[in-house]
Amino acid sequence: MNRMHIHLNVKSLDTSIKFYTELFGLEPAKVKPDYAKWMLEDPRINFAISTREGRNGLNHLGLQVDEDNELTEVRERINKAEISTFDEGETICCYSKSEKTWVQDPAGVPWEVFKTMEDAQIFSDRDQSTDDGSACCAPEAQQPIGLDSLTQIQPPESGGSCC
Repeated sequence: MNRMHIHLNVKSLDTSIKFYTELFGLEPAKVKPDYAKWMLEDPRINFAISTREGRNGLNHLGLQVDEDNELTEVRERINKAEISTFDEGETICCYSKSEKTWVQDPAGVPWEVFKTMEDAQIFSDRDQSTDDGSACCAPEAQQPIGLDSLTQIQPPESGGSCC
């Protein structure tokens, strides 16, 4: 079963945790010094916030799947539609080990399609010594694209953090 994923950048984690806990009527499922996540069932959403990027607002959207065959099915749909992808493969980001593929919508918003395998103790498996707190693991944003003029999605620059 698919679950919608929304990741927002926030200025204050504590203030935002308090706000979203009240809004959802549920404590976060995961809290780290720079990150929090709620796994909502109604509506079925993986909602995450972090303070790792220098701007507030939407970081990226995604579809989280539970099973390998669901990930394969979404990847096949994307490929049939000839949507440009970046297959990140197995990675650690947002304190989770996941298998991911990234796409970009026509407005330039990054979307990830992923299956989470297990929790992780670090935010990202990228080089933490060069972590500048910028960008989630989403590929570099491009100009807005239309399905008739797709461009290649670029992988994140090395040393960037992950989602």
